[in-house]
Amino acid sequence: MRIVSFSSGGRMSWGAVVNGGIVDLAARLSAFPTVRALLEADALDKAHAALEGATPDLALDAVTLLPPVTDPEKILCIGVNYANRNAEYKDGAEEKSYPSMFVRFPNSFVGHGTPIERPPVSDQLDYEGEIVLVIGRAGRRIPADRALSHVAGATLANEGTIRDWTRHAKFNVTQGKNFDRTGAIGPWMVTSDAIDLAAPLHLTTTVNGELRQDDTTANMMYSFARLIEYITTFATLKPGDMILTGTPTGAGARFDPPRWLTPGDVVAVAVPEIGTLSNSVIDEPR
Repeated sequence: MRIVSFSSGGRMSWGAVVNGGIVDLAARLSAFPTVRALLEADALDKAHAALEGATPDLALDAVTLLPPVTDPEKILCIGVNYANRNAEYKDGAEEKSYPSMFVRFPNSFVGHGTPIERPPVSDQLDYEGEIVLVIGRAGRRIPADRALSHVAGATLANEGTIRDWTRHAKFNVTQGKNFDRTGAIGPWMVTSDAIDLAAPLHLTTTVNGELRQDDTTANMMYSFARLIEYITTFATLKPGDMILTGTPTGAGARFDPPRWLTPGDVVAVAVPEIGTLSNSVIDEPR
């Protein structure tokens, strides 16, 4: 099942993509006004049941897609998680025994098809294609061998970054990672029953059709299960929380000279088992 959140005619809703259109499940399951509410109730089976015999209510291109979970409690991001990313920094630092982490705010992301924005204070808007885990079942101190049972599904992200603002202070990337509408999540969440998260997934990122990032999750230093095990040693993961699991080599900052995003560019992040997240770039309206 491919679950989407969307807005149409001034109304926010959620549903499932079927035959190129959207079945409005919020209208059929009024007890669950949002995807997060559905996950908190452990009610994905009710969504599946509501789809039986249903035909689309809306065309996919007639709505504005939003991040699949519009109101997560936590968006946790993993840095430097592909085996060759550490060398890409060229700082001589050894690989660490634990993953690097930071957090992002929901307003820093838009959905599929909505432009991401370059702020007026910097021209260093960069892209980072990533796979995103959506938590479906709460847990603390979750062992790796049970971790994937807590995942409701997976989506994609362009974890857009304002690079020079990640270096404003020591040990701090928060500013450069949280400009409004600089990243994107979507286009939908593929539920865990429709994707094997333990198998290698092939992730690519293109800019204007040019391949920039190309890797598989087999090269991750910390697997999806290990990330959940590590995070839940200090935090309780809750339904609707999202984990951005890291980006491969090939971000714009690593070219010489750097290749920053500019208005008119189109960034596409793809995993065959999930889909394609595509966003153009504009200057932030002033």
